[in-house]
Amino acid sequence: MTNKLSEKIRVLVIATTFPRWENDQEPPFVYDLCRNLPKEIDIHILAPHAPGAKELETWGKMKITRFPYFFPKSLEKLCYEGGIIPNLKSSWLARLQLPFFLIALLIHLIKMTSGNKFDLIHCHWLIPQGFFCALIKIFRGIPYILTAHGGDVYSFKNIPFVRSLIKFSLKHSTICTVNSQATKNEVLKNRENSNIQVVPMGVDLDKFNPENFNHEIRDSMGSENLLLLGVGRLAFKKGFNFLIEAMPQIIQEIPNTQLVIIGFGPQKEQLEKQIQRLNLSSSVSLIGGKSGKELRDWFASADIFIGPSIVTPDGDTEGQGVVFLEAMASGTAVIASDVGGIKDVVRDKFSGLLVHEKNPQAIAKKTVQLAKDKNQRDQLIQNALEMVRSDYSWQNSSKNISELYHQYTHAKIIDHL
Repeated sequence: MTNKLSEKIRVLVIATTFPRWENDQEPPFVYDLCRNLPKEIDIHILAPHAPGAKELETWGKMKITRFPYFFPKSLEKLCYEGGIIPNLKSSWLARLQLPFFLIALLIHLIKMTSGNKFDLIHCHWLIPQGFFCALIKIFRGIPYILTAHGGDVYSFKNIPFVRSLIKFSLKHSTICTVNSQATKNEVLKNRENSNIQVVPMGVDLDKFNPENFNHEIRDSMGSENLLLLGVGRLAFKKGFNFLIEAMPQIIQEIPNTQLVIIGFGPQKEQLEKQIQRLNLSSSVSLIGGKSGKELRDWFASADIFIGPSIVTPDGDTEGQGVVFLEAMASGTAVIASDVGGIKDVVRDKFSGLLVHEKNPQAIAKKTVQLAKDKNQRDQLIQNALEMVRSDYSWQNSSKNISELYHQYTHAKIIDHL
């Protein structure tokens, strides 16, 4: 028994959001979680292919398989650049590719799990991957851990067929982890007696910190100006139109205000038209996607970070909001909407200020208040820094996941002895 328990744990991690190459702008949270796991855990990633990405490669200790799902591969459109759900809503080509994606995913999952290669599967997102993992468990006996990130439960809560698939995935899973209390509550609406543990995504404290303050950025925006920052996909869920709508009121109180929004997405043209209509071209800048050091510098150089996310008509909203952690770790004050899992991180009047969603007047009022009250801003920044460093490091998140890997793979081994 001792020898078996001391062997490496072999884990297949399934995700649809994973960096396609070095310094990719895609959210790296699955990569960050995996790279902080201890060396006795052998990780193999299964993720969708993307034009320009390698199908097989190794990053550090991680083996990566990216499966093609459409031909020619240069036309793959469903995954990345904002994620599957937004792409399905905005692109007919993405909708066309969905059945091919599902077939390709299932085929690769069957191939990779043949021959008892893995002790455990860690499946990010409840559907469709979770459903396929349930089938693998039934027919091959490989246990799996589910991780829900929010969009996979919020977006489909009014679709009975999809909810049935979610219930099936939860029923056969060993445990489900979620990134916030709000996501947990939503998952429990699908299956009340599910085994669920809150394990929030983290932030890289070595990379995101106040020392990234960049004088060149401040000089380029006007060193005496109030610099506001928004970061995220230019999609309806992010609520940037409400932030832009708040700007005339903010400028009326603080004329030397600049707003920079970093990101790309389907609402870019609409937001540009809104900026022109409100005569804000000299005060609001959409500067596209940024990654790596440049993004970290913007976080640390802003005066206030504003995340005006909303609940969309179909129920989708933020499961957690890692950008708020990145802003806090960078020593920047935060204002956010009180929706979804944001409230776990942005604790009103402690680590940031909360406003009701879709309320430009409230955004403007809180922004002006925070800009004029340096003592409150400094206190929020200090509280947020301490909270992030103690509770939201990637080391913390990976430690919690590692313990689950050990707990459930060792239980499986003992059952077979």
